[in-house]
Amino acid sequence: MTQVVEIPLWLFVLIVLFAAVTFASHFLFPSVRWFFRRRLERAVTRLNTRLTRPIEPFKLARRYDMIQRLIYDPEVTREIVNHAKHNKVPENVAFERARAYAREIVPSFSAFTYFGLGTRMARVLVNSIYTVWTGPGNNAVIHGIAKDATVVFIMNHRSNMDYVLVTYLAARTSALSYAVGEWARVWPLSRLIRMMGAYFIRRMSRGGLYRKVLARYVQMATAGGVAQAIFPEGGLSLNGKLMPPRMGLLTYVLEGFDPEGRDFVFVPVAINYDRVLEDRVLIAAAARGDRRFGARISVVVRFIVSKFWQGLRGRITRFGTAAVVFGEPISLRSFGPERAVEDLAENLMARIEEVMPVLAVPLVAHVLAQQSTPILKQEITLQVQKHAENVEGHMPPEVAQNVQQAVEQALVQLKKHNVVQETPEGWQVIKEQAPVLAFYARSIAHRFPQDANAA
Repeated sequence: MTQVVEIPLWLFVLIVLFAAVTFASHFLFPSVRWFFRRRLERAVTRLNTRLTRPIEPFKLARRYDMIQRLIYDPEVTREIVNHAKHNKVPENVAFERARAYAREIVPSFSAFTYFGLGTRMARVLVNSIYTVWTGPGNNAVIHGIAKDATVVFIMNHRSNMDYVLVTYLAARTSALSYAVGEWARVWPLSRLIRMMGAYFIRRMSRGGLYRKVLARYVQMATAGGVAQAIFPEGGLSLNGKLMPPRMGLLTYVLEGFDPEGRDFVFVPVAINYDRVLEDRVLIAAAARGDRRFGARISVVVRFIVSKFWQGLRGRITRFGTAAVVFGEPISLRSFGPERAVEDLAENLMARIEEVMPVLAVPLVAHVLAQQSTPILKQEITLQVQKHAENVEGHMPPEVAQNVQQAVEQALVQLKKHNVVQETPEGWQVIKEQAPVLAFYARSIAHRFPQDANAA
């Protein structure tokens, strides 16, 4: 027992390293994790006192635990067996496939990242690009919802800025959980998005096993009280109008409703912009008949960095107004969970259309789209004034109270965007840019059906 054993130095170092790792993983790391976990829980408790709707424990669960709970769910287990039989593969192979799907879907929410970094970055970015207007009744809508209900925001999808805008506006309400498409599965963006609580979905997947894993995650999160944000159109509007709703995520939510459990309250959210950053990309995709936008992450990052740099130098150039208005909520318990999902979707889309904000650029675009010859600014102002009187409750106060200034600013915005030009005879749309003008006009065209009939 007291004999001297000689070993090479490299082997001794390797043994010490293994011993250090074993000691750290069994004794040190658990204590450190427990220490930071306790600090996080206290921080979240303080944060919840400031939020209208506190963060639910489900959202704070460890990602590993959530994945385990999901893949061992009875419904997922049954689907694993069915998948194995249908595809003639061993059940352990189907199980690993389900695990891969769960790892792909389940987020790793970080309250610090969401509230300490994400919402602050969202606020700076949004305010550097737009002047933000929120509906006067938005706060009343949120405060009128029962505290124990799950809130599901149903939003139209105009721009990828929708995510940033609503995250910023909901920062004092709760932490939202988004369904994000495959476009965001790019490092390091994907890591940040997961920490913000978003979950990835494959929009073109038709596999039963994948759909079951996704459905059960959505149902668990909704039943756990996690505030959801859903874009029922399934993607960005390519022509400026509200698109027909897709039923996928809404169906999952309805199927997971327990009449004896939490109520689900759907809040329609209408979003509109004076300038959609991707407008020409979307219009080009519509002309091709596809949804391949071709946007590179480097372009997005460069634009964001330039906006932050402008803010630091005090040289902010805004693209007009971004507006968010909440419509009248729908309680699923009162609406009737047994009713068809199509009825609910149609009702929600109608409520979004009903409260769609009317901004200066879309309104001027609507007037110009009716003209085949140049029109003087005074005549544009008169027509905008006439329309504004009919939609005053859906406009920012600064537009309704000073139409002439709003028209001038809108024409400047459209001219900078190379959509219209000023001639000696008046203002007219640049021929090649007529689709861009129509893109903005369509966002509010439903408010003026008489103009559409005349056209």
